[in-house]
Amino acid sequence: MTLALIDYGAGNLHSVENALRTAGCSDLIVTADADVVAKADRIVLPGVGAYGACAAALRAVPGMVEALNRRVRDEGAPFLGICVGMQLMADAGEEMGTHAGLGWVPGRVRRLEPGTMDAKVPHMGWNDVVPATAHPLIAPGEAYFLHSFAFEGADVLATTDHAGPVTAAIGRDTMIGVQFHPEKSQRYGLALLERFLEWRP
Repeated sequence: MTLALIDYGAGNLHSVENALRTAGCSDLIVTADADVVAKADRIVLPGVGAYGACAAALRAVPGMVEALNRRVRDEGAPFLGICVGMQLMADAGEEMGTHAGLGWVPGRVRRLEPGTMDAKVPHMGWNDVVPATAHPLIAPGEAYFLHSFAFEGADVLATTDHAGPVTAAIGRDTMIGVQFHPEKSQRYGLALLERFLEWRP
């Protein structure tokens, strides 16, 4: 089983790679080659930083968006988006202007506006993950978050609370995205990655 971890200059690659290997992934390729992604059995898209910069960096890799659309949307390869990698699944993000996403899950990424003054932005640290609907990859527990923008839209699989509900995971078909960082979430995060590696959607 080949897993492609996409390198587009916008992800915490080393930590994600180590976590995937610890979770049991033996055939992992860190790649910026669209042809490798087009043949991979599973795909992970990490992401840290500003939405627009990440979207531009992904589109700057020759053929990568086309390979992702074909392999994930058309052919149904299991996909995991992490943090901004999850946010890019949306229609658009509104960080420093409006930027188009992949359009896989209806929704937009908007700045966090907590309901109380003592809830700081960015939302940083450990917080509960509360399933909103049954999904084989999402379990209740605590995960590590670090973000100032959050997804609003359809197909929400889990939420967390930051002076109000905040999307923690989204997904449909063979794709899933998590706002938290599994690679920083210790046992909870490793268990999620283990389930992703075994997932047969």
